[in-house]
Amino acid sequence: MLVFFKKFAVTTAALKVFSGSVLLAFAVLLIAGQGKIKAVAPEDSIGGRESAVTGELASLETEGLSEPEEFTQPRMLLFSAYQIQQGDVLGEVAKNFGLSTSTLISVNNIKNTRALQIGQTIRVPNQDGIFYTVKKGDTLEGIASKHKAEVHEIRVANELFSDQINPNSSLFLPGAILPWEEEQEINGDLFLWPIRGRLSSYYGYRRSPFTGARSFHDGLDIAAPTGTPIKAAMAGRVKAVGYDNTYGNFVVLTHSAGYSTLYGHMSSIGTRSGAYVNAGTVIGYVGNTGLSTGPHLHFTVYKNSSSINPRTVLR
Repeated sequence: MLVFFKKFAVTTAALKVFSGSVLLAFAVLLIAGQGKIKAVAPEDSIGGRESAVTGELASLETEGLSEPEEFTQPRMLLFSAYQIQQGDVLGEVAKNFGLSTSTLISVNNIKNTRALQIGQTIRVPNQDGIFYTVKKGDTLEGIASKHKAEVHEIRVANELFSDQINPNSSLFLPGAILPWEEEQEINGDLFLWPIRGRLSSYYGYRRSPFTGARSFHDGLDIAAPTGTPIKAAMAGRVKAVGYDNTYGNFVVLTHSAGYSTLYGHMSSIGTRSGAYVNAGTVIGYVGNTGLSTGPHLHFTVYKNSSSINPRTVLR
């Protein structure tokens, strides 16, 4: 009995010591944590931390951080491939790759963006720029200056180890763009319609309404009521105004990039020779003068003095 009592006494004492130690440890933790442990409302526990992180990111974005080095340093020219899908517009494809339309037109030698076919594969470069065919007498500095490019970027992109370039060779010019007129022509968006009306005769061969013989019609005939205002299809200078037995009262405008336009059969002329006109400026009025079967506008587009189909360059 005495032995059992002694064992019980020892066990009870041990429990008291253990309990005391646990309570002491808990008290120490509470004291150490006072002023440091803060209750967080449930709705702040996650949202608050996210807001703090978002705030830090926002502050970083507004501190003028530079672009990653790989996008600011000259890069060697590389290509990937893309297959044209139904509904694709070249401008949107270019935008999705972070490029200009001018770049995709140049690197793929596209002559008419409206003629792209579903399933057609095009090349997509890793940077903006255009190809340039070196001409006799060209220098690297001259080419760079003319196209607002950097010589060292041209060297890196084309892996040139000297400034010597050969005529008829092709160079990629990082950052350069096509002339506005050339890009608009390829997109078919170069000229405004001078009037709105019904197309009564198209560009190309037709049977003459006067002789019945097969003849070439070098423009579009657009039927409209007499007196309808005729607008300049593109900014340019008035080269000539006057009367012609075929075109009646007419106006000829010259434009940039070798283009000129003819407007015929006017009832009256609304401009003068030598005047500069903007796209959309009224230059005359629809009539039935000259060799005509009714009130309409005869509209011809010339490229380097040769007529082209106006439909290919009208918006």
